[in-house]
Amino acid sequence: MGRDYRILVLGGYGHFGGRIGRALAHDATLIIAGRDGVKANVAARILGARHEGVALDHTATDLAARLRALRAATVIHTCGPFQGQNYHVAQACIAAGAHYVDLADGRAFVADIAGLDGAARERGVLVTSGASTLPALSSAVIDEHRAHFSRLDNIDISIAPGQQTPRGVATLQAVLSYCGKPFDAWEQGRWQTVHGWQGLHRFRYPDFGARWLARCDVPDLQLFPARYAGVRRVRFDAGLELAVAQGAFWLLAGMVRAGWVGNASHFAGLMCKLGPCFDWMGSDTGGMHVGLGGLDREGRAARIDWHLLARRAHGPEIPCLPAIVIARKLAAGVLTTRGAMPCMGLMSLGEFAEAVTAAQLDISWRTVFL
Repeated sequence: MGRDYRILVLGGYGHFGGRIGRALAHDATLIIAGRDGVKANVAARILGARHEGVALDHTATDLAARLRALRAATVIHTCGPFQGQNYHVAQACIAAGAHYVDLADGRAFVADIAGLDGAARERGVLVTSGASTLPALSSAVIDEHRAHFSRLDNIDISIAPGQQTPRGVATLQAVLSYCGKPFDAWEQGRWQTVHGWQGLHRFRYPDFGARWLARCDVPDLQLFPARYAGVRRVRFDAGLELAVAQGAFWLLAGMVRAGWVGNASHFAGLMCKLGPCFDWMGSDTGGMHVGLGGLDREGRAARIDWHLLARRAHGPEIPCLPAIVIARKLAAGVLTTRGAMPCMGLMSLGEFAEAVTAAQLDISWRTVFL
């Protein structure tokens, strides 16, 4: 990988962008970009002399021209929430001839990025959305173990962050945007309506105990029924460490359903400020679970449970790793896929493991075959 390769990180001094910048600082020349030029310059100087900071609004009408002037080869878009955003940044990257990678978790945003496929192919660039925990890592886990099954029936995914895990306002806005709102989930081989942060149930993680989980709307729900043909259930849940916090989300969802609250994401700023007040009640440990059920190659009932454990508040590093892996592969010239697509099949579980090791993160996982 050449240091002359230029990677621009939009939101490069933010919650996720800062982590991505630190990880890539020795691999390429970074352009740390954001609305605040002073913060961008400070973040760039901390990373090293060859990196630069620029004031750049991702909504700017001249974004494509700015990207060309900055000679960005790859752009990593971290400025969430992506729910409600359009494809202005991706289209600007295509026009500028730059690869585009984002950390979006908005279901429609990630799924519909394929609409730019023709334009991306014509310009010879990769445009991929959801280079994050979902669907990049979740699909990598499933792809790793799919061959174990002759028939895959059920996919159950959950994420359970630790209370002391650093949190950003944009992340809270994203997860609250569908709080109490209806969305479709693939259940029993058909689409059924469920509601965000409802459907409470108890799940025991082997490494850190039981959590209350509730439904969340994520790209996997839309993408996986098509990617894994024949699957009859795709479910995603999230569980906060403190039962009182999970109960508050559940109650807020009920208020939205009742019409007493219009948009729960308006409370994101307040929650972000109040959250640290309760950190003493929780831990810095969280995790992720991917459960697969169906028939094995001999036609017998089979189940695989993949459990990830993140200690020392390293959980927020996980959503950054797929974008880091893909940026490195693009810079090295080993990722030759072009076109626009959700981020599936662009990172293997082995490549994720290499990135964890390289960053010396306290993240581990194990697979249980039943």
